[in-house]
Amino acid sequence: MGRKVTVATCALNQWALDFEGNLQRILKSIEIAKNKGARYRLGPELEICGYGCWDHYYESDTLLHSLQVLAALLESPVTQDIICDVGMPVMHRNVRYNCRVIFLNRRILLIRPKMALANEGNYRELRWFSPWSRSRQVDEYFLPRMIQDLTKQETVPFGDAVLATWDTCIGSEICEELWTPHSPHVAMGLDGVEIFTNASGSHHVLRKAHARVDLVSMATTKNGGIYLLANQKGCDGDRLYYDGCATIVMNGSVFAQGSQFSLDDVEVLTATLDLEDVRSYRAEISSRSLAASRVDPYPRVKVDFALSSRDDLLLPLSEPIEWKYHSPAEEISLGPACWLWDYLRRSQQAGFFLSLSGGVDSAASACLVFSMCCQVCEAVRNGNQQVLADVRNIVGQVTYTPQDPRDLCGRLLTTCYMASENSSQETCERARDLAQQIGSHHIGLSIDPALRAVVGIFSLVTGKRPLFAAHGGSNRENLALQNVQARIRMVLAYLFAQLSLWSRGIRGGLLVLGSANVDERPVCGQDMAGPGRPSINSPNRWGNCGLGIASYLLGYLTKYDCSSADINPIGGISKMDLRAFVQLCVERFQLPALCRILSAPATAELEPLADGRVSQTDEEDMGMTYVELSVYGRLRKIAKMGPYSMFCKLVNMWRDNYTPRQVAEKVKQFFSKYSVNRHKMTTLTPAYHAESYSPDDNRFDLRPFLYNTGWPWQFRCIERQVLWLEGSGQQDLDGVD
Repeated sequence: MGRKVTVATCALNQWALDFEGNLQRILKSIEIAKNKGARYRLGPELEICGYGCWDHYYESDTLLHSLQVLAALLESPVTQDIICDVGMPVMHRNVRYNCRVIFLNRRILLIRPKMALANEGNYRELRWFSPWSRSRQVDEYFLPRMIQDLTKQETVPFGDAVLATWDTCIGSEICEELWTPHSPHVAMGLDGVEIFTNASGSHHVLRKAHARVDLVSMATTKNGGIYLLANQKGCDGDRLYYDGCATIVMNGSVFAQGSQFSLDDVEVLTATLDLEDVRSYRAEISSRSLAASRVDPYPRVKVDFALSSRDDLLLPLSEPIEWKYHSPAEEISLGPACWLWDYLRRSQQAGFFLSLSGGVDSAASACLVFSMCCQVCEAVRNGNQQVLADVRNIVGQVTYTPQDPRDLCGRLLTTCYMASENSSQETCERARDLAQQIGSHHIGLSIDPALRAVVGIFSLVTGKRPLFAAHGGSNRENLALQNVQARIRMVLAYLFAQLSLWSRGIRGGLLVLGSANVDERPVCGQDMAGPGRPSINSPNRWGNCGLGIASYLLGYLTKYDCSSADINPIGGISKMDLRAFVQLCVERFQLPALCRILSAPATAELEPLADGRVSQTDEEDMGMTYVELSVYGRLRKIAKMGPYSMFCKLVNMWRDNYTPRQVAEKVKQFFSKYSVNRHKMTTLTPAYHAESYSPDDNRFDLRPFLYNTGWPWQFRCIERQVLWLEGSGQQDLDGVD
């Protein structure tokens, strides 16, 4: 009958500039697709070179090696008798484009350049590529000689066109084009395109999967058709984790769902669908038919090939399914753990070293390593030979087969409780109990001898001995004594990461893990020496042995302390989400030690104890709660608000809890501390990106790091508004703008 088509899409764990590995994964995906009966295979965006090449796109080597991989694909017998849709950079008339190269049986059918480039957040595509702006137009592309020799073609179509096979019509979108207000699939669908493909390089952000799935579903709900989405997966060399979610949708219903988080390097989805279902769905939408009669046609590249076969009457069709989403806590347990695995195996290190403080944040980092071990064991049980080979290489034992996550964790994770005279017995016990339950190799030590030696050198040179505030010292002395503890812990962390395995007769070194959450990333400017002077020594627990996105946003950390780790799996996660994740671990991994950690107040333990008990808490140090800090972070980054706009927003949001004067003071406090400590963002450990209000200075949140921390103009605007509200005595705040 010739109406049923089997199509394939995939998620590949590509690695920037790993041309050999990328080629093998592409070939494997094509082979799997053919074995499943597919006659069209779609791959991720820029899969040949890897999406995250960044400024390597400027290099002619990247273009050359991409062409060499394309040549290898064209001449491989694996790619015969299936339309292959691959992604790579292409130079056309001295302009660099992000392209799809679609070929069949050693002949290139079409080079389709990207028309809408992603250029916000973590994306900088306009830095390296130009968009193709000539809608429904094509050029002749002169093939390089190495490709001409294989295809026997001198030129091929280059531009905005669609493929017309014997039985259907296929059109391409590339990643961002799905997210634009005027997506190409709308006009293509009206012009008779029945199969849409989208090759993506879309990274994980908490709660983002819903938006991606909704866009794909809605694309075919309004216009009918079959929609294939491919995506990269894994860590391809930096802070981002590409989260798969390959999918096949028809007429608004999902027919195939790929995993969002997985240790499988190659995942291929196929679906067998009836083209007549698309045609009948469209036929009854009269408004679509009217619009289609007026649409400008696309150039069609004729393809002597069919996706269907004549004798498909008995070919079974795929059934629609319900998309299954992970909760945010589940996303945290899986995404950063997969990112850690990719980083560990590709860095060729022997494991991780983590300073375990007994607090929530460092416990969360430890749990992520344990979650990684659970996923590794599960993958090995499921027959993943690549994971088995990788873990054997990491532990240096060719016969080792991981079965128990706790045993594997003991081989891959070294935890260390670095006590001082200011540490409590409670935190020591919490750290020890958690290490025992996850199976990590645990070390306990005291930093007091090193601390006395360092402070002793200062006293010997200056004749002065600094004291804690509790012992009569000044605020400056108090902060300095806290910070030196944090920095000593950093030095010891790297010493043990380099040599602890050596001391046990095991080869290799360890990656130092940070644990600073996003809410604490730059504000505790208590050590300013004068107005506007940036703080470089704001303390935090163990010098950031347990922080996250809040630590960074507020600068609640000591510069060049344990925040100076190799990588940070929780640096893009808010405190509130972290606590939900840790609670999930209590139940999922049977870790009762986490209950005590969750119920304990967060504390730096850098100041003297009071009667043997903790006298210092994080929220008291910061002057605000973690809930408030999350609100500030989202308004600053996501809502794009400065001090005055944030005040106007919060004076209404918090009207039932705070007076306008109190709201004003809170906003001023946040921006003062944030700006004093913004410079700390320039030295932060690379962290897993998971939150849309991350203050990561690398490329996501580009702002100055030297501010006028008094914000005189902005704060005067706030003060005038407060005085007006207090003077009028009005309760209705709707006029505040």
